Amino acid sequence: MASGLINEGLILMLVGMGTVFVFLTILVVAMTLMSKLVLQYQPAPAAAGVTDEEIAAISAAISQHRRS
Repeated sequence: MASGLINEGLILMLVGMGTVFVFLTILVVAMTLMSKLVLQYQPAPAAAGVTDEEIAAISAAISQHRRS
């Protein structure tokens, strides 16, 4: 009696873990494909150079933060 119950529990555990594993694998594959698809049709914008004014503002903010 107890052996049958343990076997049922183990089978249920394996089915549950297998289901989760398959779902997560499909999710990773789908996310990777969607990422490639989005990058193909809408590439990331090129990073513009940082201007001297932005460098001065960042330096001033860091300097002020370190003083306080």
